[in-house]
Amino acid sequence: MRRIIKALGIIVMILAALAVWKRDDLARLHAVLTLFDTGRIVQNFSHMDAAFLSVPVPKGDAAPLPLPAGTPFALPPEAQDWVAQRSITALVLVKDGQLRHESYYLGTGPLDRRISWSVAKSFLSALMGTLVADGSLDLDRPVEAYAPVLAGSAYAGATVRQVANMTAGVEFDEDYLKFSSDINKMGRVLGLGGSMDAFTAGITARRAPPGDSWQYVSIDTHVLGMVIAGATGQPLTDLLATRIVQPLGLEVEPYYLTDGLGQPFVLGGLNLITRDYARMGLLFLNNGAVQGQQIVPAEWVAQSTVPQAVTPPGAMGYGYQWWIPQGAAPGEFLAQGVYGQFIYVNRAAGVVIAANGADKGFTAAGVEAQNIAMFRTLTAALEAADG
Repeated sequence: MRRIIKALGIIVMILAALAVWKRDDLARLHAVLTLFDTGRIVQNFSHMDAAFLSVPVPKGDAAPLPLPAGTPFALPPEAQDWVAQRSITALVLVKDGQLRHESYYLGTGPLDRRISWSVAKSFLSALMGTLVADGSLDLDRPVEAYAPVLAGSAYAGATVRQVANMTAGVEFDEDYLKFSSDINKMGRVLGLGGSMDAFTAGITARRAPPGDSWQYVSIDTHVLGMVIAGATGQPLTDLLATRIVQPLGLEVEPYYLTDGLGQPFVLGGLNLITRDYARMGLLFLNNGAVQGQQIVPAEWVAQSTVPQAVTPPGAMGYGYQWWIPQGAAPGEFLAQGVYGQFIYVNRAAGVVIAANGADKGFTAAGVEAQNIAMFRTLTAALEAADG
């Protein structure tokens, strides 16, 4: 019995030592496993840097792009119902460059840098457009030409264009609500400080040949990040800062979540205040230019925001990391992320809507259509208010 007690004591001491040694890793793993818990999700989404590794995206010293106040706009009753039903945490409405409505909910505030999730993909697309324009990137080259580590993966032979419009053909389970899905395995790699590049290069299963058919696959966007890094030899965070963030003029310095090697989580790890989401919308509403400066080539804006692949019947269209609603008017498109993150643009109406949320019901049938309908309702109401 004494030997058993002694052995147990040694085991306890070893476990305690491991807990201290791996304290940060265990804390990040706990953050991943409890990130979406009721009662924690809203707070977590405003403070992702408290639980994950992160790196700032320097915004520089330039003044932010102005958002002058316009005539105040009161939300119609159906919009107030939508805010409550969809657990909206922030809503910013801009029309003709003027800030018409700004509201925050569930304890959030205007300086909360909210996790963008897949809205981050559209920021990366803007950066890509500048690199295509200056010849740094060729959309029709295979991705392994820029990221050789992908040569033995399911991405071998897929072109940059096919990855950008999500027709690369890799097998990847995007079920956010299933613990064993690929997207959640990826989240645990991030949370435990692993390598996103190694995780991506380890994907070997294909569901279809490259270019054959479309499927939304978030890891494709990480491949684009690998391609950009390989093509330029520069840190992606620096490129986004100098080519997009600083010339656009953001109000509060954003940050990226990173993996354990410091690589930014480009497919969903960008954190910004909601007014700065709206500024990105204004950039694309104005065909890539703000205050007389062409930041993103107008041709790339046009290509990115119209369908570049055949999506399934009933699904929204997909450009280069931007979504196009069914029945979209010319110049109507959006960026969207899980749990209710949005930048909606309606160029004809001069409207940008930026929204953040903590919507645990985002996968329910009809929610996507409900959100699009609400953005169109708000746009129509803004137009009506202006006569």
